[in-house]
Parts: sequence; C-alpha cells; structure tokens
Amino acid sequence: MIDCFTDVPGLKIGHAADAGCDTGVTIIVPDLPMVMAVDVRGGGPGTRETDALDPSTLVERVHGLALSGGSVFGLAAGDEMVLCLSATGKGLMVGPGLPLLPVVPGAILFDIANGGDKNWGETPPYRRLTRAAFAALDSGDSSGRIGAGHGARAGSRAGGIGSVSATLSSGHRIGALVAVNSFGEVYEGAPPDGAVAMPKLGRLSGVTGSRNTSIGAIATDAPLTRAQAQRVAMMAQDGLARCIRPIHCPFDGDSLFVISTAPEGSGGSDPVTLTEIGTIAADLVARAVRRAVFG
Repeated sequence: MIDCFTDVPGLKIGHAADAGCDTGVTIIVPDLPMVMAVDVRGGGPGTRETDALDPSTLVERVHGLALSGGSVFGLAAGDEMVLCLSATGKGLMVGPGLPLLPVVPGAILFDIANGGDKNWGETPPYRRLTRAAFAALDSGDSSGRIGAGHGARAGSRAGGIGSVSATLSSGHRIGALVAVNSFGEVYEGAPPDGAVAMPKLGRLSGVTGSRNTSIGAIATDAPLTRAQAQRVAMMAQDGLARCIRPIHCPFDGDSLFVISTAPEGSGGSDPVTLTEIGTIAADLVARAVRRAVFG
C-alpha cells in the first residue's frame, strides 16, 4: 500500500495532460461494474450522467468515471470514454447485435482562463486526452499537477490532484482522489475565522459561476448500496470545508463521487460501519486537498 487512491482493490486510473493547453483528464475504470453515487454543491457545477446515480433510477452499477478540465468542453471526456469502454467489451448489454452501453458519469472544472493556449477551434483536446489516459490505465497512482488537475488553481496557489488512502477497522481499504481548483484559499490547518480571502475575485469580473470547482472521488471495497454511497458522498464534502475557505460558494461546483468496488450481491454496510466510512472519507478528502496543493 502506498497511500494513494488505487490502494482500493479493483480500480485502475489514467491521467493525461496537454502542457500547451494547460489542461488534462483523469479517468477511473473498475475491473467490474461499480456502485456509484454523487453529491454536488456550489453554484456552478458541470456534470455528466449524475441523474443516473440517483438511488431511485434503473442502473445499479456504472462502468467508469471521467474527471476533466476544460469546463463544458471537458464533458467530451465522458463521451470518448464511452467509446473506449464499449470497444473493449464493457457496458450494459441491451440486446443481441447491439453495442454495449457503458454508463460513465463525470464532472469538469474550469481551467479555461489559466493562461494555456485554448485556441483549439473545433477540436478541443479532451477526446484525444481521454484516449491517452485510457491507454495509460494502471493500478499505480500519484499526486500533483497531473491529469484533470494539470491546469488547476486553488485560490492564490497552484492546484492539482491529491491522492490518499486509509484502512477501515474491517480491513477494507478506502481512498480519495481530488482535483483542486477551488475559488477559496486552501489552508494547511483549519481555515481562520474573520475576513474571507478571495484572491481569485479580481479575475472573475462579470462572471456568476462555474469558474472554479473541486471534483473527485472516494472509493472503497467495503459494500455499499447506492443510497449508502450517497450518504458517504454527503459526509465527504465536509472534508473540503475543513481546508478550503470559502467553499461551496456561487463560484464553485464542487462534486464528489463515491464508489464501491464490492462484488454484486454484497449488499450494504451496517449503520455503524457506514458512519465510519463517511467520517474517514471526509478526513481523506481534506488530506487529498492538502496533498494536491502543498505536496
């Protein structure tokens, strides 16, 4: 175990970035379809297929997760991921002779105004980057200015991706991966009371939202139902509030996904175990944010 997101069994991750455009893509692919839920906060989210994760909907398990820079252009990462997964035999089987249908939720962050060359015309790099990330899929992992966090800014500092993990009392693993592009400042300790530092505000003149956002995932091999995964996602958002101020504001679109790689038929966890999972998830999110920004 190396204290990273992919310490959780059953997951592979791929990162790709374009240094000239100063943007990138991170994809997560399970060995087998996975339970997933999401909690979205802030005034400017950008997401894909998140309605399909509601516990009341039909599809019980999904086939991947796409996290991307590029604002609305980055949503194409999920589209390309669908093609890559279907071509490799992953997705819902809906009938003989019909293509497999991968379900790939996703979220984007806003790195359009970070100084990179965004004059890409009708060919944004996100499909190309997704194919590169898919080719680079493995069970290793790292943190820093990689993948979806390549062009991120966290308040007045460079942002990035943070990846961490821990072990539950049951012996199951739990990990967090966060791409930090927050409007608010990131603090190594608890954020201070009093005046609110908003260093990005001067660069956001005339903009009402969607220019920031921290996006990420928490994964565990402990069994979770979709409703339980949603509860963990809600609890995990507290980790952002422990180290970013302000958070969940009109300029953010913070979105955290929760994944369980436990096999089908595993059921869920009891309420005490669920409480432990959610509590540690929040701890890991805070630690991942700090690792992304401070190393």
